[in-house]
Amino acid sequence: MTEQRCLGERYLGCGAESGVLALRGTPGNALGAYLNGADLILYGNAQDATGDTMNSGSITIYGNTGDAAGYAMRGGAIYVRGDAGYRAGIHMKEYKEKVPALVVGGRCGSFLGEYQAGGVIIVLGLGYEGQPVVGNFCGTGMHGGKIYLRTETLPVDLPAQVSAAPATPEDLKDIAAQLDAFCEKFDVEKNQILNSKFYVLRPNTKNPYKQLYVYS
Repeated sequence: MTEQRCLGERYLGCGAESGVLALRGTPGNALGAYLNGADLILYGNAQDATGDTMNSGSITIYGNTGDAAGYAMRGGAIYVRGDAGYRAGIHMKEYKEKVPALVVGGRCGSFLGEYQAGGVIIVLGLGYEGQPVVGNFCGTGMHGGKIYLRTETLPVDLPAQVSAAPATPEDLKDIAAQLDAFCEKFDVEKNQILNSKFYVLRPNTKNPYKQLYVYS
């Protein structure tokens, strides 16, 4: 494992294929962009575009992350102990065995899962019990993947093409590996998470833009 301090440097770990890089401080934008198998650990806060278009590997953040975390990520996993900014998970996608995961321990800003086409987003709302765990316009343009929200109350402005339902035991089994990893990394009691209500958001159409088209 390699460890180094950082202060605003962009693209740290960009395209890295192997090894473990531990960082202390605050990196600049695009931490782990195009990550392709390495594991990044940040003891601090990340800025914008964390894991931009990452393909595999993992990013573990012990603080918060800025806007557009997981932008267009295609594989691997991002674990954030704290909060995420706007547009987390925008354009996430999956293909066959590559199912990316973004797990946020706190809350997320507006436009979570915007244009999501695949993968799994999990928002745990730890420390925000009884409060909204996402901002406005959650799931706008979503046409694939799933969003799990640990909350008692759904967002009031979910778009028409997104359906929401309480998570079943089978739903929670599907994210057991991600929850186990989160709890192990950040020393969180898993029962604290599971003894709460979860909702699952799914797209209810594969073409949320069909109302924009003109048929001849």
